[in-house]
Amino acid sequence: MLANRCQFVEDRQCRFGVKRLCHTLGIARSSFSYWRRTAPERAARQAADAKLAARMRQVHREPDGTYGVPSTTAELCEGGERVNHKRVARVMRSMGLAGLRLRKKHRTTIPSRPL
Repeated sequence: MLANRCQFVEDRQCRFGVKRLCHTLGIARSSFSYWRRTAPERAARQAADAKLAARMRQVHREPDGTYGVPSTTAELCEGGERVNHKRVARVMRSMGLAGLRLRKKHRTTIPSRPL
């Protein structure tokens, strides 16, 4: 949410000024400055995530789409990638990938039959 507001300030700063826009949107100027200063790091992270996503899609596809986060993380680590399970989960969620769930649903409440 902050990124959207900061992008709004970035796009309109020539016309209205940063101070006025930040005050109107309710964000601190220091937050906007931090957002602007860290833009190259965010771009590098997105590029690294895109590269990882391509590898993850391949790993996920090999066993017929059954691998979830733990198995995908283990497979990537065995392949030489240094990744955390939280990062794998975030990237898989953004790609819409999920592992196969084999557990059966348990029915805990059985309604009584009318007499």
